[in-house]
Amino acid sequence: MFYILLNNGGTISFIGCITQFFLFSAAEAFDCFLLTVMSYDRYVAICNPLSYSSIMTNEYCVKLVISYWLAVFFIEVIETSSLLMIRFCGKNTIDHFFCDLVPLLEIACSGTYLVGIVVSMVGPPILVIPIIIIIVSYVNIISTILRMSSNISRKKVFSTCSSHLIVVSIFYWTMFCVYLVPAKGQSLTISKVLSLLYTVFTPFINPIIYSLRNKDIMKVIQERIF
Repeated sequence: MFYILLNNGGTISFIGCITQFFLFSAAEAFDCFLLTVMSYDRYVAICNPLSYSSIMTNEYCVKLVISYWLAVFFIEVIETSSLLMIRFCGKNTIDHFFCDLVPLLEIACSGTYLVGIVVSMVGPPILVIPIIIIIVSYVNIISTILRMSSNISRKKVFSTCSSHLIVVSIFYWTMFCVYLVPAKGQSLTISKVLSLLYTVFTPFINPIIYSLRNKDIMKVIQERIF
């Protein structure tokens, strides 16, 4: 992506483009599942603190990671295979930073109906179901926080979730705008900017957001600045 930006364009083979799409889509899909697991982890820690150590064991976490990677691999193989059935012709110039789904469909010469069906089938498990789990988890978390009698306890508990909420909001808002908003409703420039938000900006600010809760890191930052 940086090569394309610095050189005002670039070339990539068809196999390279499809491989890039597969790896990118798999990483993004796993990120969706990872954010979902993190919300469930916060739910168990806040709503069932006494059972946390017995539920979120190392063995259980490893099983979650393996099962999610297998699910992502299976889903993305199906989605990428549908792209291989599309015929491309002409200049094949992608007006984007990388080989994403929407730009590839725009330069397709053949029909994209089959790809649309596949995307509508694999989309809910990747986007809709995780966001529903996250919403349900945080509804229960907020309900538990509101039942706490101490304001100090409320602030302390909410601070443990604030970082994750910020990351989830940025990540899913841009993902929904790019993939669920009709392409005619947004310009190519807006689409590319939104893509940069969840591919570059979100991973860039993740360490910053999560580090702000770490007292040791904050202490070092204050010492360096002041």
